[in-house]
Amino acid sequence: MNKEIFAVYPGSFDPLTNGHLDIITRASKLFSKILIAVTDNCNKKHSFSLNERLELVQESTKNLENVKVVSFSGLLADYLEQINSFVLIRGLRAISDFEYEFQMTLMNRTLNKKIETIFLIPDQSYTFLSSSMIKEVAMLGGNMSGLVPKCVAEKLEEKFPKHINNEYTK
Repeated sequence: MNKEIFAVYPGSFDPLTNGHLDIITRASKLFSKILIAVTDNCNKKHSFSLNERLELVQESTKNLENVKVVSFSGLLADYLEQINSFVLIRGLRAISDFEYEFQMTLMNRTLNKKIETIFLIPDQSYTFLSSSMIKEVAMLGGNMSGLVPKCVAEKLEEKFPKHINNEYTK
């Protein structure tokens, strides 16, 4: 365990789930500093603004002293070069994640040979969680407890108020 190296955990975190938080917590025990790099990926349609996502991640990680939350845009490889960090943290939930993450790892390594990717597996109780699934459950009025941090659940309830939205009941 090298406590001198700091690592970057990039993502859109739209929204942050307990699976993400589990990965962040595990990584914070392995590295002296973890930078949560929230991206404003223009190829994705976000439910929450960049500022909202930053605030939610900051609120959810405030008890982790060695975690800092920042935003970035552009190529991750370029961002890592700017901040002089070359260790990425990525989460793997299932085999289906592996192919995508493997391709991203090879692309990042092609762009910058210094980049190393560390894969962490969340607690088994979170392996089914994804941000898109969380948004769908929230839109349909499902219970968010145990799936996302409390501040995220509250923000989801604001964004997707629980109501029946069925054309057959009108």
